[in-house]
Amino acid sequence: MAQKISRRDVIKGGLALAAMAAAPALAQGEEVVPWTDIPESYNPAPATGPHFLDTRTIQKSSFITPNDDFFAVQHYGPAEVDASTFKLRVSGLVNKPMELTLDELKRRPRMEQIVGFECSGNNPARLNMMVGNAKWAGTSLSALLKDAGLKGTAREIVFFAADKGMEEIVHGGQPQKVEQNFGRSLAVADAMRPEVFLAWEMNGVPLPAGHGAPVRLIVPGWYGVANVKWLNQIYVQDTRFMNRFMARDYVTMTETKVGDQTIWKETSVSRIRPKSMVARLTRSGNKFTAVGFVLNDGTPLKSVEVRVDNEPWQAAVLERNSTPYSWKLFSFEWTGLAPGDHTIVSRVTDANGTTQPEDSEMQAKKTRWENNGQFTRKFRSS
Repeated sequence: MAQKISRRDVIKGGLALAAMAAAPALAQGEEVVPWTDIPESYNPAPATGPHFLDTRTIQKSSFITPNDDFFAVQHYGPAEVDASTFKLRVSGLVNKPMELTLDELKRRPRMEQIVGFECSGNNPARLNMMVGNAKWAGTSLSALLKDAGLKGTAREIVFFAADKGMEEIVHGGQPQKVEQNFGRSLAVADAMRPEVFLAWEMNGVPLPAGHGAPVRLIVPGWYGVANVKWLNQIYVQDTRFMNRFMARDYVTMTETKVGDQTIWKETSVSRIRPKSMVARLTRSGNKFTAVGFVLNDGTPLKSVEVRVDNEPWQAAVLERNSTPYSWKLFSFEWTGLAPGDHTIVSRVTDANGTTQPEDSEMQAKKTRWENNGQFTRKFRSS
């Protein structure tokens, strides 16, 4: 399923897709069928702050997301890091502490991957717009950690960023403000996966400031929060990392029945749960074409299916340029739809038999994170 994409192709594709985002191309006689579940004028993105991808513009050719359209979210505001003075520190439970400049990092063996991910707070209410798929380039994290030499007591690898802010800490009933850097951690086994890497390039150009320049972490198959931007320190420790973004926030709380007792299972946001969404619908005569995307943790897919109204599920067609950790674009065509109001929904099932849950099944989850419920779209046929 892998496809090689050159730097020139990515840049040309990025420019073309940027234009299509503003005015999606239509074939002769084809028209966009608007969704009636949400106004056409709906814009979930504020004037400043987070940047979202308008998923209503997704087409079969939208495989690579232009840098300016790829979603961007930060918690303490964007950091400004001077690439000429940048240093990445590797310390803690390592045999050989390291301090590398950007040029020294770039001299390490290069790797490239197409990786798509979403914010763990992505949800249908925002049309799942906190998403993107890009070609990243950098160097292997596991090779760097092997060179540093992990001590036998190492348990977690902590990734600290340059962006920082004030957090309120309560001790003895007295709140106080403490400055903290953004940070996330991975268990040693997860950090040593060969596909995890440090990226300094996005879609053939240096990593943009809003996407974490000069260096960010890319953890294929994990939600966006794990892909730490403005990375400047890697710290190895023998205990669980318990900051706001691992232990208090970005924690999924799920109701679980054990016999006749209800317990609440709390887990840090990590691997992307299988998710699909129909993003765009067009019509040419009596033929309808739905286009959407799938995201998951890299597990091979068994099927992507679409249901119109309450008819049986039918197989959708996956685009051939998908890679294990990219998003997977799909399409579904059908004819003979009667005039009136209709619904359409998609679901994905992976090779392990895990199927995207119905929206009603999400009620057992009491937090907004990791919402991968099926998203039923509404439209009208004339």
